[in-house]
Amino acid sequence: MKIGVVGCGSLGSYYGAKLGYDGHETHFLLRSDYNLVKRRGLNIESPDGGFHYHPQAALRATEIGRCDLVIIGLKTTANHRFSQDLPPLADCNTAILTLQNGLGNEAALAKILPPEQILGGLCFVCLNRTKPGHVQHLAHGRIVMGEYQRRPEARTHEIAAAFKHAGIPCTVAENLERAHWEKLIWNIPFNGLGVAGLAGLHACNTGTIFEESSSGPCLPTDVLIGNPNWLKLVRELMHEIIDAANAMGLKVRPELAEKNIDATRVMGAYRASTLVDFERGQPLELNSLFLEPLKQARKAGVDTPRLAALCKVLEHLQSAQSRKGKL
Repeated sequence: MKIGVVGCGSLGSYYGAKLGYDGHETHFLLRSDYNLVKRRGLNIESPDGGFHYHPQAALRATEIGRCDLVIIGLKTTANHRFSQDLPPLADCNTAILTLQNGLGNEAALAKILPPEQILGGLCFVCLNRTKPGHVQHLAHGRIVMGEYQRRPEARTHEIAAAFKHAGIPCTVAENLERAHWEKLIWNIPFNGLGVAGLAGLHACNTGTIFEESSSGPCLPTDVLIGNPNWLKLVRELMHEIIDAANAMGLKVRPELAEKNIDATRVMGAYRASTLVDFERGQPLELNSLFLEPLKQARKAGVDTPRLAALCKVLEHLQSAQSRKGKL
């Protein structure tokens, strides 16, 4: 396939490089790392075996042209770039696969391109971009992909097979919406609570979600797993998400909460993407990861007090960071 990668941070770079290394014609639409990647390529460090890959680098989508598959790894805060970046890469036969976090990304794409061309993918992976042109893969890597608003087509299975051939574990979901909510079981507590430490908050077991203390650092996964109060709050958030999903008829299994916690134990002191973004002064993916799930839970008639309180904390932090950035 001819593959275009839009959003070449750690996620897009890692999966794009794996596919390119496997022999696909892979083009990276780059901005900040363009000069370095064009000259030197990418280094992928991984316990599964590191490698170097030199993609075809472009500054503008028009330099790439029509692709068979477009992979979107943009932060959801950059979704306004869809209308500029995607049309030059797609014709009526192009599959558009978004690997972005949270809810609403496929719907945003469907405003620009025909819905039948859109797929979504959920990435269960620990990645960090340690410096320009260098991605560190720490653990996991599985992708679950599905079709937007319909059951998977033969094309979906063909794309999944290409990922698997490149060494990427990949399964096809019969119901993409359910898969999104299953991913939120991990994303909401570990991304959201990980940032909450900066608000000078810590978990407590007195019936409230947070207790104020002095300002602290972001919290990696080992702290959230290792502290009984934080772990209690992680579980409570997970079960709120599961309850909301089941109220929508999505049939999410309650035991996924403990499975996600067990999978997190092997990550060590992993810093979720929201932590890294916030420490770099970048905006949080508030809407797709937190506010939209809260909105949908309320619409389904489910009370989610832990999620509501977490959203307030994150909105406060985002607002304070924005004001600081304008000083």
